[in-house]
Order: sequence, then C-alpha cells, then structure tokens
Amino acid sequence: MRVLLIEDEPDLVAALARALSDEAFAVDVAGNGDEGLFRASEIAYDAVILDMMLPRRDGWDVLQQLRTRGRTTPVLILTARDAIEDRVRGLNLGADDYLVKPFAIAELVARLRALARRAVSHPSPELHVGDIRMDMAARRVYHGGREVELTGREYTILERLARSRGAIVTRTEISEHLYTEDDECVSNAIDVHVASLRRKLGGALIQTRRGLGYLIDG
Repeated sequence: MRVLLIEDEPDLVAALARALSDEAFAVDVAGNGDEGLFRASEIAYDAVILDMMLPRRDGWDVLQQLRTRGRTTPVLILTARDAIEDRVRGLNLGADDYLVKPFAIAELVARLRALARRAVSHPSPELHVGDIRMDMAARRVYHGGREVELTGREYTILERLARSRGAIVTRTEISEHLYTEDDECVSNAIDVHVASLRRKLGGALIQTRRGLGYLIDG
C-alpha cells in the first residue's frame, strides 16, 4: 500500500515514515502544500495523510483542489486542530477521515487500511479467494486453514491482485503501489515476488498474461 504523507514537521515525518514502513507501507513525503498537491494529483496513491497547517498552501486548499480536480484518493486529515468546526470543514471539503494529534500509530494504521478497503468497495476485513483467506486487519494469510508467512511486499501484491480478482493488474500498477520514488527496484523484482507467492500458495493461483500483467481468476 503506497501512501503520501503531506507534513512539514521533520521529527513527525521521520517517525511516521519509519513506523509506516515497518507496517509494510510504501511512504512518499511532501513537505509543503504545493508539493503535496502536485504529487497527489499526479500519482495514484492508496491514501493521503494530510496536515492542515502547511507552508506555501494550507491543507484546506490542497484538499479542495484535489476534489475539484476529480481525484478520489482517500484523504485522512492529521492535525492538532480538534475543534468541531474544523472537523466539519474538512469532511465537507471531501476528507474521508480525521485524526487529531497526538495519536497512536496503531490507530493511524488501522484507519488507513480501512480507507483503502472502502476505496475498492470491500469494507470487510477478510477476503477469500478459493481456499485462501486473507485477514487484512492483521495482514495474515491462511491457505487451507494453515497460516502462510509472507513478506510485506508479497502480501501487498497478493492483496492488490485479490482485490482486482478477474481483472489484469499491470506490472506498472503493482510497482506504483509497492515502491516509493526513493526505492531501488531491480527489473525482475516483481517476478521474484510472484514466483515466491506461487511456491507458498500454489502455482495456479496467480496467472501471467504475457506483456500485460498478472491476475487472480475466478
């Protein structure tokens, strides 16, 4: 899951980026409103974490411009402003959730994952594909009732394919949700992750459409 953090407090940015990376999120950072609006408008993020008090362009305007441009990316407002009128304003401008500082990382992670599920019309925390069950809240995968250990990137690929079941997911789409702009990705990295998933979950699960991408059918 790839998220954009629009925040200008360096210590908070470092702490959040580290904590979210530990939870297998790919995190891009924008330190001001102009940069944040540009990135959120140009890149298909799974979610945006948006502070309101930003240099160059405040969070209210970033949010309003995103929705005016037709971007439907889930936005979670993260701010110290806890007045009811601020929450109402944010939600009316198109925010999907609102979290007041200080906050618990576990709650932020849970809210981000819930936003991502709702964005693909799958609000349930569980996803089933044949005899494979995915607990998306705990990020655990079971095959025939037995838990299978996956790496963070293997899980992200499996979840992306399972949510798009029956449709081809291109290598570019997978890469965009798996890596940040600063990550180094070797040319066959996705193939390696898919091969590992097939070994762990069965060779027939993920199909390859040469020149197009991958899919989970049925």
